[in-house]
Amino acid sequence: MQRLLSTYLFVSRKLTRELLGQIADAGFSGVEIFCSRAHFDYTSRTEARDVGAMLDSLGLTLTSLHAPTSRDLSATREGGQPLSICEVERVRRIEAMDELKRAIDIAEDLPFPRMIFHMGGTRETADPRKRDAAFSSLEHLILHARHVGVTICVENTTSEMGDPAYLRSFYDETRLTGLRFNFDIGHAHLADGPEEERVEKGFAPLRDLVVGAHIHDNHGEKDEHLPPYDGTIDWENAIKVLKTAPVSDLPLLLELKEKTGPDAPGAQEQLAAASKAWDRFEEEWG
Repeated sequence: MQRLLSTYLFVSRKLTRELLGQIADAGFSGVEIFCSRAHFDYTSRTEARDVGAMLDSLGLTLTSLHAPTSRDLSATREGGQPLSICEVERVRRIEAMDELKRAIDIAEDLPFPRMIFHMGGTRETADPRKRDAAFSSLEHLILHARHVGVTICVENTTSEMGDPAYLRSFYDETRLTGLRFNFDIGHAHLADGPEEERVEKGFAPLRDLVVGAHIHDNHGEKDEHLPPYDGTIDWENAIKVLKTAPVSDLPLLLELKEKTGPDAPGAQEQLAAASKAWDRFEEEWG
């Protein structure tokens, strides 16, 4: 099993060689880079080449990119105009797709196999107009990504349009054969219903189309992105569910949230905690 980590853990910091070196020193062999211009400027070909050289020198694999969720107004800070493939207004949807295409095109200078998308925002309602907009967006983006060898993967979220059952019906009805899914176990754990059934209920509709998974924990109430075993997910059962995926050696990627504030631990301490949790996860998996 590869040890993979999302750079979302450090999204508030610039992605530097020092930071990537700390990730490698903590025992991780690959990363998913989160696209935020303040963290990684996906609009800069020079920066993409530099990051590629850093990864090569450190022996790190780039397993995927997470699509930007906002169009940063400045390369020096997080935030900006939300980007949504479900945007009903045509002009804004085209603007969003253009920005997302810029992130995909970075594969020409920094090759990666998968890009992770959300089906709109965290509170996206299941509006038929948004469904049509998502179909139009994904139809174009899947074709665009194919030319640079990238697979578009939508992940389940806590919104109505991000619900696994909704995503499956969307796939079946639109017949977007190039579309695949990324299973987020933490988001599945936030669904309604008995806690012990949430992971299986979320995984089942997407099982045969899942090509990767985000691993993190929470207490079933909010999206905390904790290390495994720090929340209330039943990991023994969750591992059994994940092992039913038809993809051999399914990429499992740790996606944690950075602890901030004056008393927050440093990067190395947070990485050590992540590595320790992954040790236990690997042991139970094996």
